[in-house]
Amino acid sequence: MLDHASAPSTPRQPNQNGLGQAFDPRKPKYLNTDLTKPDPRVRAPDIDIHGNDNDALTAFVDFNIIDSTGADAYRGDLLVRGRKIVSVGTPISDEDLRRSRVIRGNGRTIMSGLVDAHTHFTWTNAGTLDGLAEMAVEEHTLFSARSARTFLDCGYTMCLGAASAKDRIDCVVWNAIKAGDIPGPRYLPNAREMAPRSGALVPGITRFVENEEEIEEAVKEYAEMGATQVKFSMSGEEITESLRAEDTTFPDSLVAAGCEAAHNAGIRVCSHARSDESIIQCLQYGVDIIYHASFISDETMSMLERQKDRAFVVPALNWLYGTLYDAEAFGYPLAKAESVGYGRELEVAIAGLKEMRKRGIKVLPGGDYGFAWTPHGTYRDLELFVDLLGFTPMEAILAGTALGGEILMHPNELGKLQPGFFADLIVVNGNPLEDIKLFSSHKNLDIVMINGRLHKETHKDAPTYYEPTESLLREAKNLRIQSKAAQGHST
Repeated sequence: MLDHASAPSTPRQPNQNGLGQAFDPRKPKYLNTDLTKPDPRVRAPDIDIHGNDNDALTAFVDFNIIDSTGADAYRGDLLVRGRKIVSVGTPISDEDLRRSRVIRGNGRTIMSGLVDAHTHFTWTNAGTLDGLAEMAVEEHTLFSARSARTFLDCGYTMCLGAASAKDRIDCVVWNAIKAGDIPGPRYLPNAREMAPRSGALVPGITRFVENEEEIEEAVKEYAEMGATQVKFSMSGEEITESLRAEDTTFPDSLVAAGCEAAHNAGIRVCSHARSDESIIQCLQYGVDIIYHASFISDETMSMLERQKDRAFVVPALNWLYGTLYDAEAFGYPLAKAESVGYGRELEVAIAGLKEMRKRGIKVLPGGDYGFAWTPHGTYRDLELFVDLLGFTPMEAILAGTALGGEILMHPNELGKLQPGFFADLIVVNGNPLEDIKLFSSHKNLDIVMINGRLHKETHKDAPTYYEPTESLLREAKNLRIQSKAAQGHST
């Protein structure tokens, strides 16, 4: 535990929370709130995108269908009318086919669009943490709009904001997407992350909170601004070399006050929580979305399992993996990453995440993209879930689709191919159940549809009007080339 003014001061007791109040891990409550269930004060956010109000039909004929209900893949048709899916699996009538834009499967797979549950539109592909704060607000807003489009270009139709480098940019970009002014995924916006001054990972993008009144004021301000969740930075990060991942930076009083303020305002709380101590705080006061959870202990794992119907875990695995194996070209070699502890953290995190999978805890993709070695457009979480965590391809796909609908709080409208769901879907050139790496390159996605509108299609289906040069994919490619060149020079 970090020894500084904001560190938790109350020793942990088996039947007490950090404030010294009674706490039963088997029947966890805070005040009068049952922590085994979603907090009833939290409202489902508005995820509607305006436009496409006509009843135009799009018929997808003879596709390999992954509907994300847990059923095996099957061959069949899918019909879209306006913004919604009308039918899945059953043959489309001749009359509807005559009235439809028809797209043939030709061996391809159709499925729900993907979720990134740890999204930073405002992370600028910077080579340092402090670099995230350096871009002027005008350019920063335009960059964030480009990164929103990049997620959609790569098949991500659902994103959850994990923090915004500047307070209003997340909300501004989402409002523009909602209005149909710019392309992007359905999004839950955030604001600057909060931390005590002594616990800030990146001071330039942090809202400092030192007492209960300040965190309550910040939460109220962000909720009124339009944020659908707020973020508490509750543990350290190895790359800072001053706040270790196993350090805990938030006092219990701030976590408790912040969670209560957020839930009373109808919004949720997410946390940067790598240390076991910070994960315990999340589970004792009702943090809804736990980021990282690297150093979870056996005892805390059991607490988390008891709350698995309420809490989500998003490990941001690609940050650890990329910092170890892709950062050398940007001045952070493997030896350095190992020496500060990233190799150990990845090993420990993988073991914990494998155990979460066994226990049915909700673990979602979302990779903390937006650094030079993890640039926007290089999304590969599902591949890492299979290769590192032992997920089957179907389990990874369900984590990346159906659980997306759940974490966005619209499980009956998002994340599956079912009648009545929004027509947010992708067409994969191949079978991702046989090759999960298909998701790791946007070139393998022939079609991206959101809100019933074809955002991206290739010459196989229609004349190409998709323009990848307006997104960040070219920049991501150049960064990857730079990284590979550096690796070649070092061998």
